[in-house]
Amino acid sequence: MTVVQCMSRNLEKIPSDLPRDTVVLLLASNQITHIPNHAFRELHYLQELDLSNNDIETVDVGAFQGVSDSLLVLDLSNNRIQSVPKEAFARLRAKISLSNNPWHCECTLQEVLRELRLDPETVNEVICHTAQQEEYAGKPVIQVLDSGINFCNFHHKTTDVAMFVTMFGWFTMVIAYVIYYVRHNQEDARRHLEYLKSLPSSSQISKEFDTISTVL
Repeated sequence: MTVVQCMSRNLEKIPSDLPRDTVVLLLASNQITHIPNHAFRELHYLQELDLSNNDIETVDVGAFQGVSDSLLVLDLSNNRIQSVPKEAFARLRAKISLSNNPWHCECTLQEVLRELRLDPETVNEVICHTAQQEEYAGKPVIQVLDSGINFCNFHHKTTDVAMFVTMFGWFTMVIAYVIYYVRHNQEDARRHLEYLKSLPSSSQISKEFDTISTVL
């Protein structure tokens, strides 16, 4: 059983030279900001991963590929994570702590949490720092979801409203163009008619031609 302890080492990224037989990896209290794709793919025996108390903001889709079957404990508490791709934790069986992050509560987070095995001791510390609906900011995510709120419904409604506004905008532009086109053509037609009216009639031309013939 290999335990790698790299706590409080001012690390800015996850080390790439970790022993392949690592079972416990402790990277807490560093300055890591990003978990890239395949960060632990060579650690096939990894069971416990502690990334708490870092500055993590982004987690790539394939961050935990390669350890999804072996990992039993994952601690991401006390970071700066606002959202994660819903595929990032796919197939993970680990007990996960996500407490004390500035989560933005919306549809993707709801779908992520639905698939996770959250640490029951910290689940009420997963707080909506911001939310699609402001009244849920500052409340535990699980409490909000347990009350029957569905963030994905808000997402669909917002999308529908955006599509309606876009379609209305295009419709308004088309109508405005048609009105402009008709008015512009009417103005051209009016000027053309006025020009035609200003021309001498055929009878006047005939009389003038007869007068000229008589004089000659």
